[in-house]
Amino acid sequence: MRHRVQFPYETHRHDTRIPVRDGTLLHARVWRPETDRPVPVLLEYSPERLTDTTASRDWQRHPWYAGHGYASVRVDVRGHGNSGGLPDHPAAAGAPPGAGTPGPTALTDAVEVIDWLAAQPWCTGRVGMFGIGWGGDCALRVAALGPEPLRAVVTVCASDDPYDNGGCYLGGSVLAEGLLSRSAARLSSDCRPPDPHDAGESWRALWLDRLEAVEPAAHTWLAHQIRDDFWERQTPGPALHAAVLAVGGWYDPHRDTVLRLLERLPADRVRGVIGPWSHQYPDHGGPGPAIGFLQETRRWWDRHLRDIDNGAMAEPLLRVWSEESHWTGEPSWPPADVTAVPYELRGAPRPVDSPHSTGLDAGPYVPHVPDGGHAPDQRPQGNPGQPLDQRLDDAYSACFEFPVNGDPVTILGSPRVTLRLRLDVPHGQVIARLCDIAPDGSSAPVTAGVLNLAARHGRERAHAWPPGGAEDVSFPLTAIAHTFPRGHRIRLAISSAYWPWVWPQPGSAGFVLVPEDSRLELPVREARVRTAERIVFPEPEQSEPLGVSSPATLDGRRPERLLIRDVTAGEWRLETLPRPAGRLIHPDGLERTEEALETYTVQERDPHTARAAARWTVRLHRPDPGWDVTVETSSEISCDTADFLLRDEAVCRHGEEVVFHRTWERRLPRLTG
Repeated sequence: MRHRVQFPYETHRHDTRIPVRDGTLLHARVWRPETDRPVPVLLEYSPERLTDTTASRDWQRHPWYAGHGYASVRVDVRGHGNSGGLPDHPAAAGAPPGAGTPGPTALTDAVEVIDWLAAQPWCTGRVGMFGIGWGGDCALRVAALGPEPLRAVVTVCASDDPYDNGGCYLGGSVLAEGLLSRSAARLSSDCRPPDPHDAGESWRALWLDRLEAVEPAAHTWLAHQIRDDFWERQTPGPALHAAVLAVGGWYDPHRDTVLRLLERLPADRVRGVIGPWSHQYPDHGGPGPAIGFLQETRRWWDRHLRDIDNGAMAEPLLRVWSEESHWTGEPSWPPADVTAVPYELRGAPRPVDSPHSTGLDAGPYVPHVPDGGHAPDQRPQGNPGQPLDQRLDDAYSACFEFPVNGDPVTILGSPRVTLRLRLDVPHGQVIARLCDIAPDGSSAPVTAGVLNLAARHGRERAHAWPPGGAEDVSFPLTAIAHTFPRGHRIRLAISSAYWPWVWPQPGSAGFVLVPEDSRLELPVREARVRTAERIVFPEPEQSEPLGVSSPATLDGRRPERLLIRDVTAGEWRLETLPRPAGRLIHPDGLERTEEALETYTVQERDPHTARAAARWTVRLHRPDPGWDVTVETSSEISCDTADFLLRDEAVCRHGEEVVFHRTWERRLPRLTG
């Protein structure tokens, strides 16, 4: 990583308040180049707190953009950080809050922020918008609303389908880890106070008002277990009124968004990049090499906000990192040289009744390296994007293998399975995993797909399986680029459970798979020499670091993922760290301490024992003027045959005083099994 210290422009930074229609003031941090001429504006808009959570990450990129002649602006969404107003109440707003999809209030505010920025005397009237995760989702949805000043968008690791690609559901099945983790993190974030350093003496009154409006997101998400109007209202329209650079990672579960945008949008308005990354900005890298993402996005901004013909739109429609560890370009999507090749399954009918512990070697649903809000020595060691050897999960699955005896088999796109299944119960789910088997027998995961059998005829309503009946079901696996070398074997593993990614079905006895009527289809790319087409990105570069420090401690750090088995009870418990614990000291004197732990427990043969729980503790402290607040939250989801059981609790303290304590409990019927 190169930290740049000299730029074409000197810059300055200031904080301001941006008014929206109802008089609410949103906290904004503005980096501007020292020039008398108006410049285009870049906007990053997020519920994450700009004064602490994303402060280091913001410092890596906003000053860099300003140094290259753009006004770069970071804005906290209403009800978060030091912005005024209240967070969207999910039931009232009709939209998932926070870590899910931006609600209508957040979107309307974003449009007004864009209009306000475009009207400033230091702005040319042209605005670009960028973000990762929630921020990337929001950029897409704002572009669909079509504010005239918004000319270009860069969206990273975003979801274009809040129901089936937003981290709550997959193939119609409830995601345990994705849903619990997002909701618990958002509850902790929503309960944090404004900072008196920026909000002034009114911080406490604003905090107390905000706390009264907090609602756990999971309670809303699980109230909508099918793709109803609630989810459809959150999906961006087919037309986006801005040029879109869509970026994803092969280790991020939202990577299909990039490919769907390439199919949906006119080729003169979109480009895509998918690299060897998890859920993070590509200049961070991990697990694969980083790229000069800021330089690449500057080309995008220059082309669409300054009308500079710099070749940004002459790039291939999709630039993709291949298994051969280099970049190649695809001029169209789907690629003309990719063919769906069927692999027929063989053998006698096979019962599949996987223990509910199957899937514990899958790795995190959203693997990521912590962003710049954490000190470098806090980041977990090893490869966060790669799950473990899959042989244990394979042993609990029906496996079918296809040897690679000739040329290597390269795939690019979404594999698909068509399976003939017979069930004796009304509910069930099927998980298909694609693995690469090396000559030593090790099983490397490639990609996976899920189908709740109640959603086999569509996600809009639940379709019970006629007990004793047999049907063909077909569903895609998440898109991937992978090469199976000669001498390896392609393995398709079929299971009926995948915990903690997927919540167990009640009363499920698995299913019988009929191989003779089943097949795997791989998107095989024809082999050809591509040396001349290889693409080179510049080396990663950022502004100088903010200078957040992390005092050394004598305590041993917990493993990022710890798996504990009670052999007698047949129980498995997975403990995970959603982010590293520790104390961070910011240059402005803020001390921030965070600890978080998630626990996923299940017994091998009892789906009703599934339990997902999370605990967060956050302390924000300023020695001068003696500001010291603590936010403790806990979230738990369990189940019985008929219902999901949810319990959340928040305790907030100012010094020793408990200023807020609330418990939310809810029982929601299981609509899809």
